[in-house]
Amino acid sequence: MTARRPAPGRPVPTSTYRLQVHGGFGFDDASATADYLAALGVSHAYLSPVLQAAPGSTHGYDVVDHSRLSAEAGGEAAFERLGDVLRGHGLGTVVDVVPNHMAVPTPAYLNAQLWSVLRDGPGSPYASWFDVDWSVPDRAILMPVLGARIGQVIDAGELSLVRDGGADGEELVLRYYDHQFPVRPGTEELPLAELVDRQWYRLAHWRVADEELNYRRFFDVDTLAAVRVERPEVFEATHRLLLDLYAAGRLDGWRIDHPDGLADPRGYLDRLADATGDAWVVVEKILEGTEQLPRDWRCAGTTGYDALQRLGGVFVDPAGAAPLSALLTELTGDAEGIEAVVDTAKREVVAQGQYAEVNRLVDLLVAICHDDVHLRDHTRRGLHDSVVELLVAMDRYRAYVVPGEPTPDTSVEVVEQAAARARVRLPEHEHDTLDLVRDLVLGLSATDSDPRRAELVVRFQQTCGPVMAKGIEDTAFYRWFRLASLNEVGGDPEHFGVAPEELHAFFGRLQATWPTSMTTLSTHDTKRAEDVRARLAVLSELPADWASLVREARELTTEHRDPALDPATEYLIWQTVVGTWPPSGDAISGERLHGYLEKAVREAKTHTTWTAPDEKYEAAVHRFADAVLADGGARALLAQWAERTEPAFRVNVLGQKLLQLTAPGVPDVYQGTELVDLSLVDPDNRRPVDYAERRRRLTSLDAGGAPSGLDDEKLLVTSRSLRLRREHPEWFTGPDAVYVPVATTTGNAIAFGRGDDSGVHVVAVATRLPVSLETYGGWREHTLALPEGRWREVFTGREVEGGSVHLADLLATFPVALLTRT
Repeated sequence: MTARRPAPGRPVPTSTYRLQVHGGFGFDDASATADYLAALGVSHAYLSPVLQAAPGSTHGYDVVDHSRLSAEAGGEAAFERLGDVLRGHGLGTVVDVVPNHMAVPTPAYLNAQLWSVLRDGPGSPYASWFDVDWSVPDRAILMPVLGARIGQVIDAGELSLVRDGGADGEELVLRYYDHQFPVRPGTEELPLAELVDRQWYRLAHWRVADEELNYRRFFDVDTLAAVRVERPEVFEATHRLLLDLYAAGRLDGWRIDHPDGLADPRGYLDRLADATGDAWVVVEKILEGTEQLPRDWRCAGTTGYDALQRLGGVFVDPAGAAPLSALLTELTGDAEGIEAVVDTAKREVVAQGQYAEVNRLVDLLVAICHDDVHLRDHTRRGLHDSVVELLVAMDRYRAYVVPGEPTPDTSVEVVEQAAARARVRLPEHEHDTLDLVRDLVLGLSATDSDPRRAELVVRFQQTCGPVMAKGIEDTAFYRWFRLASLNEVGGDPEHFGVAPEELHAFFGRLQATWPTSMTTLSTHDTKRAEDVRARLAVLSELPADWASLVREARELTTEHRDPALDPATEYLIWQTVVGTWPPSGDAISGERLHGYLEKAVREAKTHTTWTAPDEKYEAAVHRFADAVLADGGARALLAQWAERTEPAFRVNVLGQKLLQLTAPGVPDVYQGTELVDLSLVDPDNRRPVDYAERRRRLTSLDAGGAPSGLDDEKLLVTSRSLRLRREHPEWFTGPDAVYVPVATTTGNAIAFGRGDDSGVHVVAVATRLPVSLETYGGWREHTLALPEGRWREVFTGREVEGGSVHLADLLATFPVALLTRT
């Protein structure tokens, strides 16, 4: 396949550095990092969403106004200053864009378009913006914000009609505590109960949402309403400010959030490419298994979760799979594999969090079948069962079918394979119904221009993603912990370890097809930072020793273990404390551990949830976590483990970083991860970054100072690799760069060359599986087949002759090497 070439004009990033912008770290704060980012070696600052978000937002994905830059971050003036400062240091700007949804804020008037629709219903000029089902009996948008049933709220006098609301503070509104809602014209004089009943929105108890919500949302988040960006006027309005900034040279690239939520991802990317002249655009597309990014998407590639899985996996020992599976069974008493856990979790999501969306699909199917005499005998129950089983059986975020266009063979294959898996879960008399549903969602049974059939095609695809994300990443991955580091966004816990040949094949394919795709090791969405995963990877090399440690640690903490504590949760605690143990220092703080565990057990939804927290169970979890951190014996045991495995941890930290920064694609460095980063899931990974400390360390290294500890070593690897990429983009970035595996005589080293059509100019070498390497007696006589010529090792400055190079000599100082021709 031919590699996608970047558009002429603006240079493609050689690397990016992700900055989380919000009220606590605004555009001017980002400006203050520009000199450091330039010194580090990155080419582009990569900003979280910059448009006006809901009050207090720390992430920016809850946009309320597409026409304004974030006031909390400093507004237009500060953004202009940021652009000027970045350009002054030779840096470009990439922004995160959220086309799929907008916030349903409190108060609602902060979203002017939504406010208009709530007030004027289908007659609003913005009615086409939101994906609302106006066919419901009362033609009202469900607003599930009440703490009790509507009748109880009215009887308690908690709803009031006041004239001090809206954006101007003078509009007549319905007020419910902090919530405000507009009043439909012509209903102002009605008695309160009748007035409430006559609005274009329906106020309801918050528990009603999952069953009766009638607007599409982001996954199961009621406060993020889907936007119909497939409509030209909506695309224009929601993207005009960003497009103007791009045209003015203040933006240089785009990261697109959750494209699989859109009605037509390819169509959206076509429109964006047309508007920007094919700008550098990467998409947050989760590729499952062997899935490939559609070749007709006009973008540079993904945001890098596919690379993350392979880069981390090459440091995991496949031999650890069986003993760690046995340990998990021993601890939990459950031999169930991840596949069964995923199946159960997806069924729960379909039955609960996505109930309203599934019900809407079934309603469409029932209406289609009712109006076609040939299909009328397919019952609602059969249609419902078929939809549920097909959604559960889908093994990726969606197929790509556009109504009215030929259905791609790959999409047909994906849905047919899902239907085959679903068939075994259905009684024989429903098999014909399943076949019908399969054909309808593929657009293969369209015999007329019935718009409901087109709607079904789109809605089914838009429902697959939430079932995958909420069922797997946000439920199953918090229930099953054979090796927690593999429970990652876009990851597959069953894929235990990646062979060097597999990594080479992946990067060879990336270079040949998507050479300017982003790669990453940590993001704002990862469950654990890269170095937590690096430490946990060591467990795969020492499964027996790890099992002994866990048994002893459990024995030491027996008196602190509440009978209610789930064994799987306890095992997660042990892995989390070990995974976050710093290179020097002590265990994770109780505050951070408590915050993480609260999220973990609520996401698991086994004993407690966000909507129905079980305080007694959560207290038992927190008490045990405190005991683990306080118990002298357990703490000493864990500290000894950390000390013993420190050399292997060092190998993994430096190895995966070097490979990412020198491989094909555009590497992103998430804020702060140029030093060892042991963050957990959001919001832990949004903690402030100490840039003064990083400046000090980088200045010392640049002055010739020797690295002092693993933080300095990681900074050395990061800065030198990034600088080399920036100095020689032709060797690393784009379709003309070269990627060549370099042979070694041992599987404990992995190496590849980078360069251009004139040859290989750079060779990266990393140690892997260091415990087994030590067991085998070290490098001994193992060698690297370095291309002929004279080379310089970047991290040490040593001169090296090409040919058969002893790894023991090459990797004597660091477990990684970066060689350039002299």
